[in-house]
Amino acid sequence: MSEICQPHHDVFTSVLTGGLCVGLVISYLPQHLRIILAKSSEGFSPWFLLLGSTSSASGMLNIIVKQWGLVRCCRVLSFGSCIESTAGIFQLALQWIMFTLILVLYMLYYPARLKYIALDGDLHDNRPPNVDKIAVKHPSRKADRLNLWATFLGVTSTLLAALQYLPQIVHTYRHKLVGALSIGMMLIQTPGAVLMVLSIALRPATNWTTWSPYAVAGILQGTLLVMCLLWRARQKKLGIDDFGNPVSLDTVDVDAQVEDSPIPVTQGPEGGVRVEEAISAAVETDMHVGHEAGTADEETPLLKKDAAERQVGWFGRLLPKRR
Repeated sequence: MSEICQPHHDVFTSVLTGGLCVGLVISYLPQHLRIILAKSSEGFSPWFLLLGSTSSASGMLNIIVKQWGLVRCCRVLSFGSCIESTAGIFQLALQWIMFTLILVLYMLYYPARLKYIALDGDLHDNRPPNVDKIAVKHPSRKADRLNLWATFLGVTSTLLAALQYLPQIVHTYRHKLVGALSIGMMLIQTPGAVLMVLSIALRPATNWTTWSPYAVAGILQGTLLVMCLLWRARQKKLGIDDFGNPVSLDTVDVDAQVEDSPIPVTQGPEGGVRVEEAISAAVETDMHVGHEAGTADEETPLLKKDAAERQVGWFGRLLPKRR
């Protein structure tokens, strides 16, 4: 145990991990606050959140299994050395907690008008496996099985990270609205993914299966960020907010709405006449026809001639015409 449990002192990695932990909390706060202040989680894909939470959990389990020997060394190491050795586990656990909190807020602030189906997030059990209960006869076989299990978790986490963002990218592309997505969070986290990958890669007893999920997630999150920036510019041009509601009539670009708005603003056989122009033309046509027919001039009586000759009875009712 004394030969294996040697304290690893790496000032650069420790400072990088500490800074990333603080950055994780700061980067997720804009997204959490946006959902809470808007009181709506509209715009999120539930598959994005579910797969992201599962992917984060798998990544956390991967580093726990890979660094399980370092965790056991905490029995003989000092408190400071133990924290320094297992800081990578805390970093990925914090990543999972902060992302899962978005899933919790999504369910709490999901708009009532969109509640057509109920999703139960408690059906997924992501408890870490009990490694001590694995029955093996030789330490080398135990290490092989642990490496195989860690590789499986890492590859699974990578695939889930890739599948995590695909529903959200498709959802945002189809609706062409930012919705409740926080651009501020993505602006911080997209470049932060590079530092996340570097921090994990510098940790002892890790390999590509440990950091690959965060590299894939960073690339796809950058794609989502670019899409949201494009939709934000489009929304400003159309004079609508992130949820598709008109901001102000003075800021609406009518020509842009005619060409690009999903809401129809034209009417006619060929869709080339605006609604207000069609209404004005219809009113002018009715007045013109009425004037030509002699039914809309100033001397036209309010009642017809036969009705005017009839006597008015009680309560203003017309009596039958005398024969």
